[in-house]
Amino acid sequence: QVQLVESGGGSVRPGGSLRLSCTASGFTFGSYDLAWVRRPPGKEFEGVSTINTGAGDIIVYHDSVRGRFTIARDNARNTLSLEMNSLKPEDTAVYYCVREVNWLTFDYWGQGTQVYVSS
Repeated sequence: QVQLVESGGGSVRPGGSLRLSCTASGFTFGSYDLAWVRRPPGKEFEGVSTINTGAGDIIVYHDSVRGRFTIARDNARNTLSLEMNSLKPEDTAVYYCVREVNWLTFDYWGQGTQVYVSS
């Protein structure tokens, strides 16, 4: 069955960095668009970044993270990553790795990993 397993969350001070990873199994990884979605405490889900199939040469970032976050995929290792730099308290959220079947439409989600940014 399809599985997405995130890792790498934690607590960090403002200005710090974290790297999230997602290991996928149960489907042909390179054939799907993938994305990171987050849910800040008390707020709705929001798309963070999406990357297209294959070479991953089409990438979209939410305005709030552009220039600070970098999404990447390794189709040989079935992994998706999110490098997060210059973290801000407003980046605090549970981050989910998701499989995207259409623009902002996701059919499988990981269990989520908590990111907490505070001084």
